[in-house]
Amino acid sequence: MDHALKMRIPLIGINDSGGARIQEGVNSLAGYGEIFFRNTISSGVIPQISVILGPCAGGAVYSPALTDFVFVVDNISKMFITGPEVIKTVLGEEISMEDLGGAKVHSEVTGNAHFFARSEDECFEQIKKLITFIPWHNGKKARPFEAAEPVREFDINKIIPEDPTLPYDVKDVIRAIVDNSDFFEIMELYAKNIVIGFGRMGGKTTGFVANQPLEMAGVLDVDSSDKAARFIRYCDSFNIPIITLVDLPGYLPGVDQEHAGVIRHGAKLLYAYSEATVPKLTVILRKAYGGGYIAMSSRHLRADFVFAWPSAEIAVMGPEGAANIIFRKEIMSAPDPEQMRKQKVEEYKMKFANPYVAASRGYVDAVIEPSETRRFLLHGIEISEFKDVPMPAKKHGIPPF
Repeated sequence: MDHALKMRIPLIGINDSGGARIQEGVNSLAGYGEIFFRNTISSGVIPQISVILGPCAGGAVYSPALTDFVFVVDNISKMFITGPEVIKTVLGEEISMEDLGGAKVHSEVTGNAHFFARSEDECFEQIKKLITFIPWHNGKKARPFEAAEPVREFDINKIIPEDPTLPYDVKDVIRAIVDNSDFFEIMELYAKNIVIGFGRMGGKTTGFVANQPLEMAGVLDVDSSDKAARFIRYCDSFNIPIITLVDLPGYLPGVDQEHAGVIRHGAKLLYAYSEATVPKLTVILRKAYGGGYIAMSSRHLRADFVFAWPSAEIAVMGPEGAANIIFRKEIMSAPDPEQMRKQKVEEYKMKFANPYVAASRGYVDAVIEPSETRRFLLHGIEISEFKDVPMPAKKHGIPPF
């Protein structure tokens, strides 16, 4: 670990450990502490990758948790602080090792794993592909590849339905604009309402953050905010531009989310985008309502370029809800309240929920056709490649951990 940091090269840790040797007492704990310290000091300087190829128990789990990417393999990888035997002894509960901390649990439920593989060979191929997208250290950029057009299979003009209530797969939008339509998704099985991953634009590695209308209408919640914020900070640490694709009705409401700390977790996304100094480009595809509009790399969080499709709806809240509040008296007193409600919804859309109002204020740089998206993004990345952002002198900020 010391040598990798000194040489400024990526570090890959292969884990298969039952945890600390009880016989060694405090010396085994000291060993773990020395590893955790090095993980932390190397964070943001060199890429750190953890591969779980067996049990990873007790103190051993914290080193992977401190690294950038964790790879797990189905029916092989196990991660847990306390094993099934101890749980049975202390709590009297029977639980299998797989249910406690298997590959699927950490890929789908906890978010501790970033890549899930069905075999070790598949896992190794995933690692090889990841390495092609990231730089070896924070003092350089990822190795460029030859630029290539997206494949014709993905027609960007036909992806989003005309009916704004119908879902679509935002990954098809990403594939329609990246080189070779090659998108390498990260944390695919966790918090599916947001999509993160790497692609290339003009041969250069680019990070993507996108709301996923197929899952919960693309809303932001506790888990998706954590997932996106961490990825944004990784991209910023390693000089990778960030493209954000926006289509969401806002943050997820409800008692469960409020009690889970959606305010604090949602603020992580605001913090990550505001702090990031790499090129930040945003495309508003459809809905951009309320706090969700601000959080998804808006101009107000210093996005360098913000584009919107003609289908974009930018407003404090959805037209239906807003019209019901603003025009409540007129709707209730009308001879045909339902007809009046529809009329006021259309009136609200015309006056407020469109991209041209935001563009007139300078919050959107251009309203573009979907077919122009790749060209505008490539131009924006080229212009902002050498951007310089002066920051106040400080040791570090205090994000809402």
